[in-house]
Amino acid sequence: MSIHERGVKPPLKPDADALKKAPTPPRYLDRHAKAEWRRIMPQLIGRRVITRADLAGVENYCIQIGYVRQIEEQRAAAGSAIDPKLFGVLNRAAQTARQLAAEYGLSPTSRARIGAAQPADDDDDNPLSV
Repeated sequence: MSIHERGVKPPLKPDADALKKAPTPPRYLDRHAKAEWRRIMPQLIGRRVITRADLAGVENYCIQIGYVRQIEEQRAAAGSAIDPKLFGVLNRAAQTARQLAAEYGLSPTSRARIGAAQPADDDDDNPLSV
């Protein structure tokens, strides 16, 4: 591996074992996590990047988003007062959710990676292409 490839994630590609239908959200998820599951699952199924083996990671992503939304609801109900302990939990949950979102192509940058994996258009007259 060259030093130029360090930290570069491979592009997401359709998986041969990709799920064809979105499973129902797990019962133990709270309402916010279930709402996130229902929001993202059609995208993941449509891109054919999610398999049964990936569902635990998707569950964790949804749980983290659920924490963020629940804490925000509590903050709003408390008159927008910020509890430093809850802010720390929110911050860690948001960071974890962001990292997991990138794994599954749920962020703009990771979606751009997916687009980069598609074959280039052969109609270009690029003199440098071989």
